[in-house]
Amino acid sequence: MLASAPFSAVAQPATTLDKVKANGAITVGYREASIPFSYLGGDGQPTGFGWEICGKVVDQVKKTVGLADVKVLKQSVTSQNRIPLIQNGTIDIECGSTTNNADRNKQVDFAINYFYTGTRFIVKEGSSVKSVDDLKGKKAVSTTGTTNYQVLRKVNAEKNIGFELIGAKDHGESLLLVQQDRVDAFGMDDILLYGLRASASNPADFAIVGDPIQVEPYAIMLRKDDPAFKKLVDDTLAGMIKSGEFQSLYKKWFQSPIPPKGINLNAPMSKELQDNLKLLSDKPAQ
Repeated sequence: MLASAPFSAVAQPATTLDKVKANGAITVGYREASIPFSYLGGDGQPTGFGWEICGKVVDQVKKTVGLADVKVLKQSVTSQNRIPLIQNGTIDIECGSTTNNADRNKQVDFAINYFYTGTRFIVKEGSSVKSVDDLKGKKAVSTTGTTNYQVLRKVNAEKNIGFELIGAKDHGESLLLVQQDRVDAFGMDDILLYGLRASASNPADFAIVGDPIQVEPYAIMLRKDDPAFKKLVDDTLAGMIKSGEFQSLYKKWFQSPIPPKGINLNAPMSKELQDNLKLLSDKPAQ
C-alpha cells in the first residue's frame, strides 16, 4: 500500500526544506497514467521520466537538509486536485505532466521547463477526423481539469467549428469513450496520447492526428514563495542537463522500449526542448 501524509491544520514550517528536516519525510505527487512521465508500473509503484527526475531532487534534498535517510511518501494526484494538494501542503513536489502556464503561476511555482507538447487528437484508425476542423458536427472529449479542455473550448468558439466537447474524469476514461465510439476524438497533449496508445491492448486500433493546436511546456510543480526549494530543483535539473544525464533519461523514456509493455514511443526531442536545454527557462505558456 502506498504511503501518504495527512495534512495537519497545525502551522507548518515556513519552507519545504524546513518541513522535510522537521518531519524527516518528503511527499512526492505522481500521476497514475501519465505515460511516460509519471505512472504506475507493472509492480504497482510509480515510475517514469518525471518520477526519476524527482528522485534526483530528493537525493539533493537529503544532502541539503543533512539527513541520510529521508522517507519518500508517495501520493497519487489527478488533474483536478494536483494544484490544491501542492497549495495546502499535502504534497511537496509534483512529478507529472503539468503544463506551466500563466494562470497556474498565480497559484504555484514551476521549475525549469522539462518538456514541450501540443494539443492533438487520438482517434480510431481510419477515422475521417484528421484535424480539429474535421470535428464539425461531431463529439470530442478531453480530461476535466487540463489545459487541453480549455484550449479545445476556446478554438471551438473562435473558429466556430461546432463540435460538442465533453469532459471525462481521467485520460483512461477519455480514451475509452473513443474506443467505444461514443466520441470521435480525444484531445490531449500529444506525448500523453502516444503513451496511451502504446499501453492500449491493441495500439494499432488508434491514430494520432492533427497539427499541434498550442505548444506548451511541462514543468515540475512546487509551492509558491519558496525560492530556496525552487533553486534546489532548478539547480538539480541544470546539473543533469549539463552532465548529459537528462538527455540519457530522455532517450530511456521517449526513444527506447518502456514498461509495462516494452513499447517504444519513438518521440524525438522537440526543437523547443532542445533550445531550453541551453536557455534553462521556466517561462510559462500564456
